[in-house]
Amino acid sequence: MPEQEQAQRAIRSFKDEYFLDYINIEDENDPDERVFARAVIADVKKFILSFGNLFCFMGNQYRVMVDEQEFFIDMLFYNRELRCLVAIELKRGKFEPSHLGQLNFYLSALDEYVKLESEAPSIGILLCKEANRNIVEFAVRDYTKPMGVATYRTRNEMPEEWKNALPDVEDMRRILEAASDEPETEADE
Repeated sequence: MPEQEQAQRAIRSFKDEYFLDYINIEDENDPDERVFARAVIADVKKFILSFGNLFCFMGNQYRVMVDEQEFFIDMLFYNRELRCLVAIELKRGKFEPSHLGQLNFYLSALDEYVKLESEAPSIGILLCKEANRNIVEFAVRDYTKPMGVATYRTRNEMPEEWKNALPDVEDMRRILEAASDEPETEADE
């Protein structure tokens, strides 16, 4: 971003990873991004709050026309502090450098056709399941538009260190069944 103060505010406004624990998707490996987008939209308030309280939701599958062709941005927000549009592209898989080309195009279209003159240039966030830091750094190196890449985790993903601390589902089921089979005592009544 050309203005250093604006760039610092933008950096403080976004995280490297978002924990979207309210998203419950049946098949975590389903590559269809629309399934993921529908899960986010189902609870858009929590999604916005995971980014901070200065974001306003403008729409999902936000339509932008360029030379009579339709393009759809997964999610569009407005950030009150940064005074700019924030395009968020959701990717179910790992980061691919080609994703930035799509996001860069969307930012150019937003700045040309949607952004108001008094607003700062649009910012893009690519939210993907996995991202290799070195690949991301090489991919964003020569882009001039303000873009970032962040990852997300859902509640279906338990941190590795917790997995061994808790019993697995079958052990839990056996424990609960055994507890319900025990006769009640006077103290339980």
